[in-house]
Amino acid sequence: MRVLALADVESKFLWDYFEPEKLKDVDLVLSCGDLDAKYLSFIATFTHAPVLYVHGNHDKRYLRNPPEGCVCVEDTVYDFCGLRILGLGGSMRYKPGPYQYTEKEMARRIARLRRQLWRAGGFDVLLTHAPALGFNDGEDLPHRGFACFNELMDKYAPQAMVHGHVHLNYGPAQPRFAQRGGTQVINAYEKCAFDVEVRRPVKGPVLPGRRIFR
Repeated sequence: MRVLALADVESKFLWDYFEPEKLKDVDLVLSCGDLDAKYLSFIATFTHAPVLYVHGNHDKRYLRNPPEGCVCVEDTVYDFCGLRILGLGGSMRYKPGPYQYTEKEMARRIARLRRQLWRAGGFDVLLTHAPALGFNDGEDLPHRGFACFNELMDKYAPQAMVHGHVHLNYGPAQPRFAQRGGTQVINAYEKCAFDVEVRRPVKGPVLPGRRIFR
């Protein structure tokens, strides 16, 4: 399955210089947050692929005007044709405002998902805004990763973790990819396409997407 991940900066390649064939081979679009809602709605209009998103720490505007034609997967295990996506948006809390969490608050969010994860049999892709601690993150509090994301990867061994928040132009040594065990960690800054394998048989009709025990 071909996945296009987006985060933080609207791609001129897709928005300003758009051609429909650029999305023809994409099966699923994942937004890691901090993107203009109109941009995501634009993408959703010109692709057959579903657009799933979590919130970035700058997405307060989504409270009034969420992206149209897209699906928010916050605190949800979302099944798309056998591929299970776990959504956990937001960043480390560094000032008052929505979509920011302390380490303990993020850990509590994950604990509340225990039943969903059990019923789903785990997940294949971890979709977040913030990175995991020690993987593509920064040393300052606003860009520090969550340690509980590492625990999730260790326990469930997803194929990929996809995040944003840390811009690749912050420095020449800022990595796009990292690896933790069998999980590829991907910084989706602007845009990044990658492939995942659907390893579970789909029971019943193939649906465009469904939530599992939200």
